[in-house]
Amino acid sequence: MTATPAATAPIATAPPGWAVRMRRLSDWLVNDMGGGPRPWKLAWVVNFQKCGTFLFLGALMAWYGNTSIAAWVYLAMHGTYGLIWLLKDLSFPDPNWQRRVTILGGINAFVLVLGPYWAFGWLLISGTSQPQYPLPDYAWFCLCISLCLFGSVLMIAADAQKFYTLRVKRGLITDGVHRFVRHPNYLGEMMIYGSFAMMAWHWFPVIVLAWVWLGLFAVNMTMKEASMSRYPEWAQYKRRSWWLIPFIL
Repeated sequence: MTATPAATAPIATAPPGWAVRMRRLSDWLVNDMGGGPRPWKLAWVVNFQKCGTFLFLGALMAWYGNTSIAAWVYLAMHGTYGLIWLLKDLSFPDPNWQRRVTILGGINAFVLVLGPYWAFGWLLISGTSQPQYPLPDYAWFCLCISLCLFGSVLMIAADAQKFYTLRVKRGLITDGVHRFVRHPNYLGEMMIYGSFAMMAWHWFPVIVLAWVWLGLFAVNMTMKEASMSRYPEWAQYKRRSWWLIPFIL
């Protein structure tokens, strides 16, 4: 009797060279630059910026004497999102943010990524940006608020599903909010910060988002896809799902 050969596990696809190089660069900038002691977790740097956003924007409104509807709407959107992020981190922290980083690495994380987000609100509240929205203000505010709310829920749901599912069973997550989109947490973040950029309606947020989305998000998603390809159900999951945006991408 001839023995049936055992099924072999699929071999993970190697990530493209450009993604590997970009990941090495970003890891060095944010984690290891300068060497020496690692006094803080990356999560502490991120939470400082997120939690400080409400106070920062409120201080800007007081400094510039700007109590316009646009300023209040922006404070509610961006400021509250920061508090939502803190609640998420306290409830189901992402292990990727728990690593300790060097002093220069933490400074780089703030200066190169997190700090520029505060410029969105400054542009609007200081009057540097004088938005001429494509729609009437009330319609545009409704669009931005809706985008921010939906993105926040999607990001929270995706991170919560990942955190609690992997505590019970390791493997590829293919249901819930991951059923049709393979990176719903990134999609949620893009919707959130896209709504902030739409409120500011200035060229600078476009530059910041292009850098973050292409230089960080696209790299992370590409590396994640290469890692997920080691699972037997990956091929079928990839065929029936979208990378980021349903029915488009």
